[in-house]
Amino acid sequence: MRKADEFTIANTPITSIHLMENAAEAFVKSFSKDEGDENKNIAVFCGKGNNGGDGLAIARILSSSGYQNIKVYVVDFGKKQSDDFAINLQRLAGTKCKKYTINSLIDVKNITADIVIDAILGSGLNKPLTGDFAKLVQFINALKAKIYAVDVPTGFFADGILPKEYNGILAYKTICFQRPKINFFFPESITATENFEVVNIGLNENFIQQQHSDFYVIERSDAVKILQPRKRFSHKGSYGHALIIAGNTNTMGAALLCSMACLHAGAGLTTAYIPETGLVALNTLLPEVMFLPRDEYSRIENPSKYQAIAVGPGLGISEVNEKLLERLFDFEKPLVIDADAINILGENPDLCSRIPKNSILTPHIKEFDRLFGKHDNWWDRVQTARKQAEKLEVVILLKNQYSFVCAPNGKVYINETGNPAMAQGGMGDVLTGIIASFIAQSYSSVDASILACYIHGKAGDTLAKNNIVVTASNVANEISHELKNLICFKK
Repeated sequence: MRKADEFTIANTPITSIHLMENAAEAFVKSFSKDEGDENKNIAVFCGKGNNGGDGLAIARILSSSGYQNIKVYVVDFGKKQSDDFAINLQRLAGTKCKKYTINSLIDVKNITADIVIDAILGSGLNKPLTGDFAKLVQFINALKAKIYAVDVPTGFFADGILPKEYNGILAYKTICFQRPKINFFFPESITATENFEVVNIGLNENFIQQQHSDFYVIERSDAVKILQPRKRFSHKGSYGHALIIAGNTNTMGAALLCSMACLHAGAGLTTAYIPETGLVALNTLLPEVMFLPRDEYSRIENPSKYQAIAVGPGLGISEVNEKLLERLFDFEKPLVIDADAINILGENPDLCSRIPKNSILTPHIKEFDRLFGKHDNWWDRVQTARKQAEKLEVVILLKNQYSFVCAPNGKVYINETGNPAMAQGGMGDVLTGIIASFIAQSYSSVDASILACYIHGKAGDTLAKNNIVVTASNVANEISHELKNLICFKK
């Protein structure tokens, strides 16, 4: 982002101070949508660097926009001020904002506020706060005010391993510039910011896109580009045959949800390879899905007729299922491996070397650590996922609020769709079914994973607009509508 700043300033008719003005205006636009009460007491804490310069400009623009009670606190703990900070400090003099200087913690005793805007330290921090900065942040957090952070909460690391004991700003919302910080996508970030929003400040997008990075955010345009419309004269054979190996006597719901999702995501044919005890439920709920009986003596006849095979949801861990997984590996055909199939691998790590190339593993955090070892933080967990995806030549889809699609080439695609209303059992089964459906329709493993993650979360987002809780079966039924919306956007 610093390079993008420099390039934009050097190659477009804009100065650094004008770019700072853009950032402040974008921040205020977002802030004003949340905080329309212009009479609330707002305290803006500004360090003396460019993050503080942003804060000064924000205070001035808020004042000119009608906000009545703004106090600016310049944090002067011996740091040198930036040139753009100095310019915005001069500009602030002509406003109604009241300005105070904090030279020591004695100066903060009587501060009160309804809202705090944190512009103390920016994204360059790589060690925990100490001394007066740590004490000041502790004081601000204790105000019980609603805190908005400028670009990054003071004390939060933008990337790298996050310290176990976070002592920075506890923000309600971070309004960050042009791109999110990678660490915002990890669960540990919830201690620093409950929410974040990215605002455009006018940096050169072409330059940003040309920079080398192993991390990419999945956008709607990516899903639109991947999704292929159905053509005239196509038929069920055009969209592949998916085999769902899932379910057990007491876990048939997982098989049904996975099969339902595969069906609604568009596979031409779906066959559920399940125990015979599940046949009545399958025929009742999903008459379109074919049945293949599974017991300890079963064999998959002619596996080549299936364009996709998914294995694991509700399968159960047993010696019989271990042998089943080994036989699937013998086919040397890419698989979608989920849930108990991953747990079987965790108990038999030597099997990992036999996973067919271009298979897709879809673990949640516990399954991932069971398979690849205990991790203390999400940064290391994603790094391990990247390395294992490259080593095994597979896709590892590490599931969470933001899921990470780790490709065999080392790239990581971060999915932003999805929401807490989807925190229900069965969501992983639905995602596995969607991936299997796309594999059956001849999408590559990486494209199938990216598209499935996006559609799965988008279906949940649509349903969450009117529901506080979203069920897995509702998501499965919504998939086709979301695919239609993407196709319409493509046109």
